Amino acid sequence: MEFDQIETNPGIWRPKMSREGNAFDVKSCVISHFGPHRSMPGRVTGVVRVEIEEQFMGNLTRYTLDLKVRTDIGEASDAEIRTALLSHAAHQLNKLKSRLVEHMPVAAE
Repeated sequence: MEFDQIETNPGIWRPKMSREGNAFDVKSCVISHFGPHRSMPGRVTGVVRVEIEEQFMGNLTRYTLDLKVRTDIGEASDAEIRTALLSHAAHQLNKLKSRLVEHMPVAAE
């Protein structure tokens, strides 16, 4: 595993995340359900089921996440609403992936 030094504190080291080390890949993404918000007009909420394959410390694991998603798209076609909900799910997954990549703690040896 390759190591990368954190610029702000030269005394702290962290592993460089890669496909060989720790990573997760989205295998499938399906909208379970969606509908208008009960009290906020113009907002659509739903659930996106994401199947993820993760490689961590040499182990390969597949699991599903149910992400709560929303959009303030107003009146739109079903295809536009689905696209907006899937893009919100993608945004959540990108935030999760960036947290795993940049802030994974490493024990001192």
